[in-house]
Amino acid sequence: MCGALRPSDAGKKAVLMGWVNRRRDLGSIIFIDLRDRTGVAQVVLNRELNSAAHDKANVLRNEYVIAVLGTVKLRDADTINKNIPTGEVELVADEIRILNDSKQPPFLPSDTALTNEETRLKYRYIDLRRDVMQFNIEMRHRVAKAIRDYLSGQGFFEIETPFMTRSTPEGARDYLVPSRVQPGAFYALPQSPQMFKQILMISGFDKYFQIVRCFRDEDLRADRQPEFTQIDLEMSYPQPERVWEVVEGFLVAAFKAAGLEIKTPFPRMDYDEAIRLYGIDKPDLRLPAFTDVRECFAPENLQQLAVNQNLPVVAIRIPSVGELSRAERDSVKPLFISKGGAKVFEDFKRIEKNFPDAAAKIAAKSRAQAGDLLVVVAGSAQTGEQTALPSHRKVTPSELAIYASAGLLRITLAQKYAERHGLFKKSGDPAKDFRFLWVTNFPMFEWYEGEKQWNAAHHPFTSPHEEDMSLLEKGVESVNDPQSPLSAVRALAYDVVLNGTELGSGSIRIHRQDVQRRIFRALGMSEEEAKARFGFFLEALEYGTPPHGGIALGLDRIVMILAGAESLREVIPFPKTARAVDLMVDAPTPVGEKQLKELGIIVKK
Repeated sequence: MCGALRPSDAGKKAVLMGWVNRRRDLGSIIFIDLRDRTGVAQVVLNRELNSAAHDKANVLRNEYVIAVLGTVKLRDADTINKNIPTGEVELVADEIRILNDSKQPPFLPSDTALTNEETRLKYRYIDLRRDVMQFNIEMRHRVAKAIRDYLSGQGFFEIETPFMTRSTPEGARDYLVPSRVQPGAFYALPQSPQMFKQILMISGFDKYFQIVRCFRDEDLRADRQPEFTQIDLEMSYPQPERVWEVVEGFLVAAFKAAGLEIKTPFPRMDYDEAIRLYGIDKPDLRLPAFTDVRECFAPENLQQLAVNQNLPVVAIRIPSVGELSRAERDSVKPLFISKGGAKVFEDFKRIEKNFPDAAAKIAAKSRAQAGDLLVVVAGSAQTGEQTALPSHRKVTPSELAIYASAGLLRITLAQKYAERHGLFKKSGDPAKDFRFLWVTNFPMFEWYEGEKQWNAAHHPFTSPHEEDMSLLEKGVESVNDPQSPLSAVRALAYDVVLNGTELGSGSIRIHRQDVQRRIFRALGMSEEEAKARFGFFLEALEYGTPPHGGIALGLDRIVMILAGAESLREVIPFPKTARAVDLMVDAPTPVGEKQLKELGIIVKK
């Protein structure tokens, strides 16, 4: 391989094959940088030593595919290239064969300035020749292999589940596949193998995993694609802690495959605690948590500020930002538009000026240092109180509005000033700060105001806490009430989070048919609808289903973080655009009338 030559190979005959990365013509001597996926080697063609090979090299251009036979030679000391591993040697060519020529590409793999993304995706086969893309795809392979090897060593079976299944839409839309032999009927591409992996537990395969393609017809963004790869696993008889141990184990192996070390066990945090401290269920632990500073103000201070004295007042601290200029202050003001009843005091100096005692207490309690940016978020005086939740829930809906607004503001400010405080280092930097976290005990249900109903916060196969079963019993009698006891039911659900990004989500599943039927009722499903959509699964639950649980993590997101990439498209060989279009093959496209007629489909524009 081109990248394999070393000084120890000097004097040996070698054959190299690859693409012409660069050609330098010095008259009697021509230098060719020959590239394959392992690296670049310098080939020398000397007219005095071999005129035929030299003449053939005259026609070579970038991206020609050639084979070169020659002798490995040490370079002179003053010509050594220390920037590449093969820089101490070169191949003196005896013979060249042109295996294929090349049109002038729209861009070169060796270009340092990237062309626009649409051109890159249209000519993806050129883009993938770039060394950074070769590195990312190789890393993806090594990470996937490390995970596969680890899970196999833990006694898991890799089992494939169907790509063509029935449509059971939950959350995102399904991609539908029409059946030719069953006119008017459709398969769906799986959003996840959820029910199949649970059925594998019923079938006695107590440890399953799969690195599997999944499909969701949803709006795209930098960390979302219509087809994606997830690390899917399920176990029989686990406590949540056992699932976490397995996940931590294969993540250690995956990060090691990328040359990085991470520490386990990961810290754990209750969902309500995450909301109370960070305002989000996927907190970035590289930033300081909120500080509750309500007690730093005298009651009359809060009244003067038009703040609700019964709701949280939190201080956001972003370290080492330094003094903001007037232009910077103006640029961040749109971030402080109040939402959900939140009131933002963006200029801490105003508090320092009008309430110096409170300001001093806030600075001390939040551990602010010189140069830190401090922002205070509170509830406006008009924000109403809502019914308190049971004692095992720590955040009421009215408090949630304050925390959520502060959480979004905290992340936005930190990202805006990331370069100043140095907290968000790119991957590839050995000093990268990886902060993992397990977030646990999520709400079982979420109220959707537009639909006037409760939906599953994770998915409808998640088990509720045993001690919340009585709330579930009461809640199924008031499924159209936003104040239903369903609001307080907790799920045995957990997410693994890294630096503010959710890597994966899992839960202990429902293994009893009576509980599963109750959950369907809470989601507003009639017996007939539940049977029509999930009858096969409800029936399977009647035949001795063991307790089971699992998780699914996004492989694409993991590799994106390890590669220090800004988008999933940088670590997927053939991604789609934000409009779900494959520019290289021009898909999706209309199909002919004959195909549509065979499927019994009429397209209405």
